[in-house]
This record gives sequence, structure tokens and C-alpha cells, in this order.
Amino acid sequence: MKSYNVCLKDTVKTFTRRLFYSLFDEEQQEAHAEYLETTFLKILSKLNMGNGEGAWEIFKAKLPEVRRKLDLDAIAFECNDPASHCLEEIYLAYPGFHAISIYRLSHELYKQKVHILPRMMSEYIHGITGIDIHPGATIGESFYIDHGTGIVIGETSIIGDHVKIYQGVTLGGISVAKNLASTKRHPTIEDNVCIYANATILGGDIVIGANSIIGANVWITQSVPENSLVTYQTEIKIRPKKNGIRK
Repeated sequence: MKSYNVCLKDTVKTFTRRLFYSLFDEEQQEAHAEYLETTFLKILSKLNMGNGEGAWEIFKAKLPEVRRKLDLDAIAFECNDPASHCLEEIYLAYPGFHAISIYRLSHELYKQKVHILPRMMSEYIHGITGIDIHPGATIGESFYIDHGTGIVIGETSIIGDHVKIYQGVTLGGISVAKNLASTKRHPTIEDNVCIYANATILGGDIVIGANSIIGANVWITQSVPENSLVTYQTEIKIRPKKNGIRK
């Protein structure tokens, strides 16, 4: 039987964790550097990918830009979440920020057509945070995720700048046919859009226009113009109790 090197999952887990640490712990960058390069080359060798050295040099050159974008993301968290007390809390304790960090790292490898490793990195953080961001998604600057559990962002999703997304949101495809692999299957979210909890937006042709608000629990399969408010209305009845028993 063919071996699939499943033990690489543990290697990638440690690699991803230390890569995240290296972005923000400047005192430890040198300690991480040798391990990260050696392990990266080992992983790519196990995955039968050539030119690991070239891929690592390109990736390493992208890390300052990744850090710049993540600092903007962290500021977006601090500005949008009234429960936050300081920037340090965002970097240390926010699962949404952690998920975005690993997305931005894995995305750089995805753009290089480094196969499998970016998906393994995204699945590692998915398991920790419950946030599933495909490394192929395109996400702009100052991205904010509140709570985050249950969020799914598909491979061909395009998200603009200053977008806010709450828990349970799905940016997905209507069809999962294999022959659609090379087509745009997931929606486009323009700048300054806010999407509240458990909203579902499906389809590659769908565009949510800039400055729109998508309310909780809505199901969208058609485009939304700029500056729109989309809500789901349901009737809720609250009845008084008599002698402790509902009428």
C-alpha cells in the first residue's frame, strides 16, 4: 500500500505554530529561523516538491508584508471590539486574529503553487479556532472577525478592505461539481461590508456591494447593490405567564 506521510501533520502543526511566533516575537526570530527553513525544506521534500530553497527564499521575503497587513488587522480588531482592552490582547488572545494570521501566511505559499502545505496549515488553525479560511481566498486589509466559530470562507472568495464578519458566516459555492474547480465559485465582498452572524452567501457571481450591511441569518444567492441593508424578518411572540404557567 502507498504511504501518505500522515505523520507530517504533526510536523506541520509545529512548523505553523513557530512560524506564527516568529512574526511577532522579535527576540526569538533567530532561534526560529534555522528550524523554520530546515523544516520547510523537509516538508516539501516529503511532499515531492522540488526547488524548496527557492520557494523558501520567496516566502521569507514576503514575511515583512504579511506582518504589515496583520498589524492593520489587529488595529481593526481593537477599533471594532468594545471588549478589547489593548492591542497586546488581540495578538495574544483573539482566535479570529490567529486564524487570519495563518491564512495570510498560507496564502503566500498558495500563490507560489506550493501544494498541500497551505491546506495543512489552514486545517491546523481550523481545528483550533473553528474558523475555516481556504488559503486560496483573496482578503484585503484591515479584516475583522468577531468570535469566528463556524466561519467558512471558500477558495475563490474575494474580500475587500475593512470588512467585518461575525460567527457562523459562510461564503460558499452553490455547486460542488469537480469540473468547476477552475471557476470562481464563491462570492465577492466589496469594501466596508459588515456580515452578521450565520449569514450564508453563495455563488461565484454574487457581489455584495461596498458599504452594505448583511443581517444575521440571511441566505443570499443574488448580488446586493452598494449601501444596502439586508435583513431576515421573522415573527417572534412573547406571551406573559400566569401564575408561573405559560398561557
